Amino acid sequence: MEITKKNPFTGVETTLDLNITPLQLERWEQGELIQHAMPNLTADEREFLISGLAPGEFESLWEKS
Repeated sequence: MEITKKNPFTGVETTLDLNITPLQLERWEQGELIQHAMPNLTADEREFLISGLAPGEFESLWEKS
């Protein structure tokens, strides 16, 4: 299922094709813990759904320039 989210810091939209069903997405949206509703996703994929940060972007927030 293709999911598009906006990075809350940059405003850049990213679309990922996640291996989830509409039922899994609905269960999470209704309050089930994401790791229970979608146990097959990686931590990065779950973070993308929760925050809009694409894989690798979360770590880059903490890098020193």
